[in-house]
Amino acid sequence: MITSGTGFGTDCANADQLTVQPMTLLRDWLPAPEEPRPLMALATCGRDGYPRVRHVLITEADDTAVYFHTDTRSAKVAELTENPRASVAIAWPAVGRQVVAHGDVRRAPEDELHQAFSRRSRYLQLLAWMNDGDLAALSPEERRRRWADFDVAHPRLSAPPTWTGYAVDLREITFWRGDPDGPSQRVRFTHNDNQWTSEVLPG
Repeated sequence: MITSGTGFGTDCANADQLTVQPMTLLRDWLPAPEEPRPLMALATCGRDGYPRVRHVLITEADDTAVYFHTDTRSAKVAELTENPRASVAIAWPAVGRQVVAHGDVRRAPEDELHQAFSRRSRYLQLLAWMNDGDLAALSPEERRRRWADFDVAHPRLSAPPTWTGYAVDLREITFWRGDPDGPSQRVRFTHNDNQWTSEVLPG
């Protein structure tokens, strides 16, 4: 049983922590779709074999995947095209929670692109249109001038052609729960043969 409590580390009854559906629990931890989106650390693998990590806004989660949207010109898109696997992490320090997970990456459905873009702040919408190599090469003053001119000239923006989305189909999810009165705890869920198995780990 998942509870609605927001206390430190609180989410579901202890008796249910190994049997709860992990994607249901993850969605319970995430804010409602109409609320601001949390940051998610996204790690990909570069051609040199070293991991690359950055933060993206998580768009949503469903029964199998977490979704994010980004620019096709970014390094992460090139890395995911070559090696479609990723790790993600989301933390809620104020309520003693963290999720780390990894899985296989695929393109998100095209019909979600414009909806996801419409939820972005005005600043991020402008950034999606403006943030390219040509602008980056200009002086700060010229970048700001062009930014302001574009902002005034385009009061309403739709998703640019470079806007795309990805789903990370999660194969493993680990939930970390803090406890101010005792040791923290982790529960790991692993997806194999169309079912989840779970185990308790040290905190």
